Amino acid sequence: MPEQFDEAFWDERYRAHAALWSGDPNRHLVGEADGLAPGAALDVGCGEGADAIWLAERGWRVTAVDLSTVALERAASYAERVGVAARIDWVHGDLAIWDPGPAGYGLVSAQYLHLPSGVRQALFDRLAVAVAPGGTLVVVGHHPLDLQTTMPRPPEPDLYFTGDDVAARLNPEEWDIVTNAAMARSATDPEGRTVTIHDTVLRARRRLGP
Repeated sequence: MPEQFDEAFWDERYRAHAALWSGDPNRHLVGEADGLAPGAALDVGCGEGADAIWLAERGWRVTAVDLSTVALERAASYAERVGVAARIDWVHGDLAIWDPGPAGYGLVSAQYLHLPSGVRQALFDRLAVAVAPGGTLVVVGHHPLDLQTTMPRPPEPDLYFTGDDVAARLNPEEWDIVTNAAMARSATDPEGRTVTIHDTVLRARRRLGP
């Protein structure tokens, strides 16, 4: 795994900020998962825990996985403060190799995981296997169109993906695609200019059976 994706890199990045992320759940997870009946959820690349905590507050029993122990400690402390610690299992794992096992979750969420394509595709394959029949897979990322903007994005096209890229790896006999979109939103670049960026949003439901 390249150094920029290893545990030391992410631990140091988290240590450099009192809070690296906003503390709010990712908007597309909220939009795609808000109406789902709660059960067991898997939040991969959970960071400081905002998504896992949002799910736990809505009745989900969450397994939240991240490479950074600094992020996990911060997330666990936040969950304690808001009273949902008992509903979340924090797991330290390298997503390049970590395997959640088969069919264990009613919801699997991967938000903004930008890994080299070979590693990412293998991970997404494992995440799809982890969704129980009738369950939901939600994958969100920066769309490749963002490379054409002035937003600070890694200048490596291999790190980006579309909904079609994710959907192409799901067996159409087993999955229904609910959402596949490049969703536009406004953002402010480092020079203070308002620009339009796009998020890849893929939501798929695993069928109950043949």
